[in-house]
Amino acid sequence: MRVVDVMTTEVLTVTESTGLKDAARLLINHGISGLPVLDEDGRVVGMITEADFVEAEADRAWGSERRRLLDTVFGERSQRAAETVGDAMSGHPIVIDRESDITEAARKMSEHGVKRLPVVNPDGQLDGIVSRADILTAFARPDELIIDEIENDVVRRVLMLDPGTVKTTAQEGIVELSGEVPTRSDARLLEALVNRLEGVIRVESNLSWVIDDSKGPDDISGRR
Repeated sequence: MRVVDVMTTEVLTVTESTGLKDAARLLINHGISGLPVLDEDGRVVGMITEADFVEAEADRAWGSERRRLLDTVFGERSQRAAETVGDAMSGHPIVIDRESDITEAARKMSEHGVKRLPVVNPDGQLDGIVSRADILTAFARPDELIIDEIENDVVRRVLMLDPGTVKTTAQEGIVELSGEVPTRSDARLLEALVNRLEGVIRVESNLSWVIDDSKGPDDISGRR
């Protein structure tokens, strides 16, 4: 299953010039914990998260004491407190491509300790966002619903085959396909389509076919 199959496409965003208070209101009002930061061309240049706000507030509290100390001892001024998203955001965001597998998204989240990943196109522009909740929802889909979608949507409506020709079983998201289809191309297409369904972890195919249409005209019949 790909990131594009589970990601959210309507994403709240901010820019580096957005005020911290405005960004905080967006997080609170919409019940989210992070926002992508975009430049004027729609490219993702950072993320602003709850953790960034906590760090900014800690710096603000310590900053007033530090400024007084520096003014007294060295006659210097410390860096100003964060006021905009650009002051507090996490730069160099971890992103992912829409065609990536959701297992790759899960690996990146775990490796970098983040809860969400901006989904970007080849130019770095925002396509959507994928969160831990999106991935968990996909993995938690009941096997019965997966089997029903395979038999009624994929086999019957898309491939226009008799559902009785393909036997489908599923256990904890691992799908097994068996039976006989008209051509080897049908078998390959069925495997590919099932592999993209929400909740499918892996496809184990034991399909056979009547005609091997990947071979030349003098040798096109056969059985897997």
